[in-house]
Amino acid sequence: MLIEIGQVESIFRYPVKSMGNERLEAAELGWHGLEGDRRLAFRRIDDRSGFPWLTASKLPDLLLFVPQRRENGAHNDLPTHILTPEGKELPVFGEALAAEVGRRYGAPVQMMQLRHGIFDDASISVISSDTVREIGRLVGLGLDVRRFRPNVVVRPRRQAPFQEDEWVGGVLSFGEGDDAPAITVTMRDLRCSVVNLDPDSASPAPEVLRAIVRANQNNAGIYGVVTRIGRLAVGQTVYLRAAAGKSESE
Repeated sequence: MLIEIGQVESIFRYPVKSMGNERLEAAELGWHGLEGDRRLAFRRIDDRSGFPWLTASKLPDLLLFVPQRRENGAHNDLPTHILTPEGKELPVFGEALAAEVGRRYGAPVQMMQLRHGIFDDASISVISSDTVREIGRLVGLGLDVRRFRPNVVVRPRRQAPFQEDEWVGGVLSFGEGDDAPAITVTMRDLRCSVVNLDPDSASPAPEVLRAIVRANQNNAGIYGVVTRIGRLAVGQTVYLRAAAGKSESE
């Protein structure tokens, strides 16, 4: 059964992994997530593990670097420059940017581009505004949703934190009609220390992650895979087709 669960409150894209976000009114949802999302990342040159990417968990300052676009720049939703915390605008693939990030990290890094994106667990993430509000209440802070680095924030019809857990195994569709973009919800979003970091200052607040651990076994939001491509937009109605034998109120 198809259930209306809320509306799209906001959409975010992160052109460079762990760097600043872009807040969008609309975006194309392709087979590999939002077009232009996390297509770039810094690789730790000396790292030989299966996950060599530099993230904010290892260098919180990355959050303070902001992707920029020049009108005569690159295509395909990729930034052409990065604005540093000091206000310098440096070319994305330039030596100066890699040197600056490497200096802060303490080891050499290289900007890489992957056509299908550089994701931790899945190509798209969703969280409800109620979940963010509840975590903030637990820690006594007004939390900016950007701490959680979602692609889509849903304003739910039914007020209840962590209701995203009920969506696992189901399908979320955005907008009406059989051709509306959709994702299959594959898993809960197991959180890491990045949620402790203020997106504007990178200052840590360890109580945020501790609250998520206590309240919901360290989960907040969900991951999904794209099952129908199309255009996402703020204000779209969000529907859930629950997994077989499961209702949204369970």
